[in-house]
Amino acid sequence: MEQIINNMKPFAELSADSLEYLFPHFVKLEFNRGSELIQSGKPCQSLYLIEQGYCRAYNIQDGLEVNLNFYFEFETVTNLNSYIFNTPSNFTVVACEPMLVYRIDKKNLLAAIQQSPEIDIAGKKNLQLIAAKQERQLQLYRILTAKGRYEFLENTDPALLQRVPISQLASYLGVKRETLSRIRNKRRSSKTL
Repeated sequence: MEQIINNMKPFAELSADSLEYLFPHFVKLEFNRGSELIQSGKPCQSLYLIEQGYCRAYNIQDGLEVNLNFYFEFETVTNLNSYIFNTPSNFTVVACEPMLVYRIDKKNLLAAIQQSPEIDIAGKKNLQLIAAKQERQLQLYRILTAKGRYEFLENTDPALLQRVPISQLASYLGVKRETLSRIRNKRRSSKTL
């Protein structure tokens, strides 16, 4: 349960009473590489708090996988629209390496909120963090060039650049693998000068 508390720290400090109401609703799950946490076309009514490993969200466009986001330790994964409006997910989330997560279903979270309004505040802050991350990614594509997106990730999320394979990273940045290789090589050579 210590890891659930660590996962929640970025968005809430809950009292002991609130944690006591909340903890029984979490289910600890292990996912193998390639296992789906969220399936496209099916409603997503759960939040997944990552303890170990990472996953990626993608959808299929013109027959190709397009990476939409990556989620790492101590982040929460869900499809926000599907979660809020009970609609089918428009993307799949798949484990990129073995993962250990804590899942809480929406109905159980709502039950815990009835016991402690403090949980409601924490939940809303968590959903705001998820929305902010999605908005940041949209802004990356609207404002920055491919080189600018890569440089932004270098400064704000270097772990992503180290852990994600280049082909998936290229898809995420909206460029071909060869283009990303050129950007990386130019960045490396400019740093050594």
